[in-house]
Amino acid sequence: MGESRGELLAWINDLLQLNVTKVEQCGTGAALCQIYDSIFQDVPMARVKFNVNTEYAYLQNFKILQKRSVPVEALIKCKMQDNLEFLQWTKRFWDQYYPGGDYDALGRRKGSGAPPASGPPAAAARTSGAGAARRGTTPTTASAARPMRLAGGGTAPSALSQENTQLKETVTGLERERDFYFSKLRDIELLIQQAIEVDPKLDADDDGLVKQIQAILYSTEEGFEIPAEAEEGAVQDDLETF
Repeated sequence: MGESRGELLAWINDLLQLNVTKVEQCGTGAALCQIYDSIFQDVPMARVKFNVNTEYAYLQNFKILQKRSVPVEALIKCKMQDNLEFLQWTKRFWDQYYPGGDYDALGRRKGSGAPPASGPPAAAARTSGAGAARRGTTPTTASAARPMRLAGGGTAPSALSQENTQLKETVTGLERERDFYFSKLRDIELLIQQAIEVDPKLDADDDGLVKQIQAILYSTEEGFEIPAEAEEGAVQDDLETF
């Protein structure tokens, strides 16, 4: 179960020293940019625009996060449910990867045109139930707190081992999902090849359904290169097929 809207808003305002009053306001992309900056410290915050109110401007903010997996088209509509679900996911991501220490939100977004903080972020402290918490900690429950860090700046071995295990499980799941969908695409490709063998005219119709499906199957994004091992595997499959 993810955090409630109130808990998420308290966390954002505490971490970023903002005065966000609705989850939908995250649809501008500005607050999300700075949340990721608190983790990676590499987001060009001077390019992030806070005082904007058009979808075009929101898109420019999200383009700064284009290397992350973000459902931009849904978020910029500023609907509550879409932004709530993504914000809950972002919060879990932040809990896992925030490096610890204080985050200078005002200093990082200097020059971006963001409104000044409207006062001390007391809401997060009230939500945590543990008194006045330092800015940057999880403002909900102790169970979601960051792993304890050692005096030398390292992470406690047990916490690090647990995180590595979780990452390995995630990678295994992604690889399984990749293989599953690849096998489906391969089956579709073989069906098309068999259909063309039966009726070669299908391959001659440039506007036909077969050509449209092939265009989707073989399309690539700019900068994408097929790995050599994948090409070798495809050649081997073709040899086995024919």
